[in-house]
Amino acid sequence: MATATLRRNTTDLAAEKPRRKRMSGPEKAAILFLCLGEKRGSELMKKLDEDEIQKITRAMSRLGMIDGAQVEQVMTEFTENVYNGGAIVGSYSVAEKLLRNFLPGDQVESILKDISGPLKERDLWARFSQINENVIANYLKGEHSQTAAAILCNVATDVAARVLPLMGTERMQDVIERMIKMEAVPGEMMAEIEETLKTELMGAAESSGRDMQKQMAELFNKLDRNAFEEISGVLEERVPEAFTSIKQRMFTFDDLIKLDAMGLARVMRGVPGSTLPIALRGASKEVRDHFLQVLPARSREMLADEMNNMGPVRGRDVRAAQLAMVDYAKELADEEVITLPLDAEEDDFI
Repeated sequence: MATATLRRNTTDLAAEKPRRKRMSGPEKAAILFLCLGEKRGSELMKKLDEDEIQKITRAMSRLGMIDGAQVEQVMTEFTENVYNGGAIVGSYSVAEKLLRNFLPGDQVESILKDISGPLKERDLWARFSQINENVIANYLKGEHSQTAAAILCNVATDVAARVLPLMGTERMQDVIERMIKMEAVPGEMMAEIEETLKTELMGAAESSGRDMQKQMAELFNKLDRNAFEEISGVLEERVPEAFTSIKQRMFTFDDLIKLDAMGLARVMRGVPGSTLPIALRGASKEVRDHFLQVLPARSREMLADEMNNMGPVRGRDVRAAQLAMVDYAKELADEEVITLPLDAEEDDFI
């Protein structure tokens, strides 16, 4: 009880202070640059690209007076992220950006081509792999089996594995046999296939179906959970393919456990007041335990104590708190502070 009383007293004192606006990523970066000082900040600024410099400069020009507590908060957050194993990610785009900082453009293109082919081809096949598998399968049913085999040899293997069974047993066997026997596809044939995909399939698939499915996923994310469960059975029966695709695009409160530990901790630290304990009161034991395990022992005890002493919580308050955490996670993802695992089937942690 003493811990709960202390937390309530602290909360009451904090309520007397003016509520600070949550700072964006560029604003925090601007504060770090100002703390470095003119000389060291200028040297570090030279290593950024033009877009990053523009964002940070704009944020810096609008900061105004930042009190010591806010500066300390930003510095502490930065230090904690590094201390707790701030992850680094190696990727094609990171490698490309690094090379362009010190090599001529033609040399960069040559190196990248050796790694994964021309940039335009890479972008095309990456975008094509994101199209719903039912759309791809229906398209390939109208193509020659050799063309279908050439296309599926270029998409991600998990996409091909989902598409092939949708083509029917006999056609699948034929296409797989051609994929096994396939050698290098002539450049002229591959260029023609890519051009056809861009004009006949990519534009239509991306401009209509994907946009609507994304919109419906956002709607279902915000729909009352009981209402969603009531309509799910009907939608699965009447529009099974489209509904499955929409569900794969949804990101719910339970999906937060698929974030890495540092990302989940970042979300928990950023939500205001009693949002976190209220949200967890309505969560399953598995989800609640996962959240608690991410926290340091002392913070875990304090959060558990607060949940135990808050009394009954209304269902609508729980749903509002969980939605607030999901919305905040999406804000952080938009600022590229964390990465959301949007495809629930492909991003399960094991």
